[in-house]
Amino acid sequence: MKFWLQIAAIAMLPGGALAQTPPQAAAGLPAPFGPPAYNWAAAPGGGAWGSTASIERGPHGEIWAIGRCGANNCDGSDLPPVFQLDLATGKTIKAIGQGLFVFPHGLHVDRHGNVWVTDSGIAKDGTKGLQVIELSPEGKVLMRLGTAGKQGADETHFSSPTDVITAPNGDIYVSDGHSPIPPAVPAPTAVRIMKFSKDGKFLKQWGSEGSGPVQFSNPHALALDAKGRLFVADRGNNRTQIFDSEGNLLGEWKQLGRPSGYYIDAKGSFYSIDADSTDKLNPGFPKGIWIGDVATGKPTGFVPDDNAGEGVVIGPDGNMYGAVNVAPHGITKYPKR
Repeated sequence: MKFWLQIAAIAMLPGGALAQTPPQAAAGLPAPFGPPAYNWAAAPGGGAWGSTASIERGPHGEIWAIGRCGANNCDGSDLPPVFQLDLATGKTIKAIGQGLFVFPHGLHVDRHGNVWVTDSGIAKDGTKGLQVIELSPEGKVLMRLGTAGKQGADETHFSSPTDVITAPNGDIYVSDGHSPIPPAVPAPTAVRIMKFSKDGKFLKQWGSEGSGPVQFSNPHALALDAKGRLFVADRGNNRTQIFDSEGNLLGEWKQLGRPSGYYIDAKGSFYSIDADSTDKLNPGFPKGIWIGDVATGKPTGFVPDDNAGEGVVIGPDGNMYGAVNVAPHGITKYPKR
């Protein structure tokens, strides 16, 4: 009994967050979704679906996804990169964002149904990129954060923004500092989390590059739970860091592999997708989607997928969908068992 108490003590971190779970634990977890069906969705006109890093659900169950203009870069393309999908057919309902982005990366649909996109890249001519843009469902630009085509580490510039999410009160959170992807995504000049008011006024920022507490290496995705806790997929550090709304660190999770994207549902279940774990980057952890209780961080399910992408969401039909940034590009459907 004394031995069990010692194990329990080292398995918990401040705030109730779990420390690293043995990788072999995934083998004993159930898979509540069926095998992945790749290339499930269709790009407009039957064209190629480009690389994508995000898929999100709106307030009425609508599903939006990014497809990088039939390639891995939208610079110079006349194709729209943001799509609303019909879950019954996989066909595109709406396509928006044409000519606005270089390397569309993070995606968020707010409580009003407006679509937010982060652009991690910079155009060759320096006229666009490195911004966060809010769009109406019809594609009208409603707000821009950052300075188009200009990199920086201050309050009015982004380094290379990766994701965006809005709180119920309208506050805006942005993760900044993607790892470089030549030629589009520059090396980061700042690695941080930024907070803005609902009208785009800068409020505060926290974090720096590194592997210690409140430091990040490629903070790749954001999620909020019902308590207002902000979950940051600190991908380069193989962990998730959890903050309150003011940037105070509440805990960290290392039991979910190398997280690239998150979805937290209204019941408090989390879905964390790992697209990048390898024997070199994160030994022992498989690629796939971890499922569990957001209150404890304990995994209760795992869906293995060697081609897992960078975004994950649960549709109103109960199926799970993932956004794939490597071949086979496109949207993956995981049918509910």
